[in-house]
Amino acid sequence: MIELIQFPWSNFCIVARRILEFSGARFKIINIPSGDRSLVWKLTQEKYYAVPVVKDGAKVVFESGDDTQDIAKFLDAKFKLNLFPAEREGEQAILWRYFEHDLEAVSFRLNDLYWREFVAKDDQLSFVRHKERKFGRGCLDEWRTQQQDLLRQLEQKLQPCELMLAHAEFLLGERPLFVDFELFGMVENFLYSGHYRLPKTQPHLRAWHRRMKTIRVAR
Repeated sequence: MIELIQFPWSNFCIVARRILEFSGARFKIINIPSGDRSLVWKLTQEKYYAVPVVKDGAKVVFESGDDTQDIAKFLDAKFKLNLFPAEREGEQAILWRYFEHDLEAVSFRLNDLYWREFVAKDDQLSFVRHKERKFGRGCLDEWRTQQQDLLRQLEQKLQPCELMLAHAEFLLGERPLFVDFELFGMVENFLYSGHYRLPKTQPHLRAWHRRMKTIRVAR
């Protein structure tokens, strides 16, 4: 059985988890503390410490670079999902980079404002230390003061998706491709704390999100 090693709120883990759910395959979730990557370090033979990681029998899959989709492509090939059709390769490459860089930079900050509600007590010190080493001392408090501005930024960054979804069920047509799962991961991370909703000004995006939560591959 496939195992997914993850943090539940991680946008990138949500992408992998949703692809697995979409595939209909049986899989096991292993949640690890955000401050303890020892299992990942061991599984990857001391080559990697981030999440997600997928273990399929003796095979361990993780990202080989900052701009790769090794896990998604492995799952796509294994379950024959056709999430990366050749004729859409260029469009998908542009979109997923936009989601992972421009959109994610805003969405994860909004979720992290409520970190005390979803990070286990004994993992909170490591969580704050990690954030402050990467983004500066007091970053979590600073993001809270910027919350309304961040929400406006998020709505602006989601607007191109709203325009695309006004003309199709999914971002690039009438069936979901990898970029739909990528966007879903960013959106679900934003919504994870339960303190937010998608903007009312973006009804097509809201309808797409409802479809993406339940859709399964047709066999």
